[in-house]
Order: sequence, then C-alpha cells, then structure tokens
Amino acid sequence: MRIKQKLRQYRRDFDALYECERCGHLYQDYGYDDAHFHRDVIPAMVCGACGKTGAGPSSSPDVPEWMSL
Repeated sequence: MRIKQKLRQYRRDFDALYECERCGHLYQDYGYDDAHFHRDVIPAMVCGACGKTGAGPSSSPDVPEWMSL
C-alpha cells in the first residue's frame, strides 16, 4: 500500500487515502506520522480487493522524529 493523499492531520495522527500498488484499489483509513508506521506498517497492509501487501516503503514522515508537536 501507499499513501495517495493525506486528508487530515492533527499532530502525528492523520486520515489518508491509501492506494494498492498492485491493483489500484483505494480506501480511507487512519495513520500515524512516524518512521515505523511509514517503513513497517504501510507496506504490510493487506489490500481488501486483491489480498496482496505493498511492494515496500514508499513514503516518509512529514514531521521529523525529533520534533515535538
């Protein structure tokens, strides 16, 4: 999976439109803007349409880890 568009963000929590890299299926879900979520969680998300996972990390946090919000 990958983030197609962030819809709303408050501090590190966000809502986004995710897109399957394999079949193009779109769905809306929440997320957390840190390196672990972008590197490990998003690529491991399973697509509801084709049942496959992502190809690897394709995004990075908008806010650096060291910065307090």
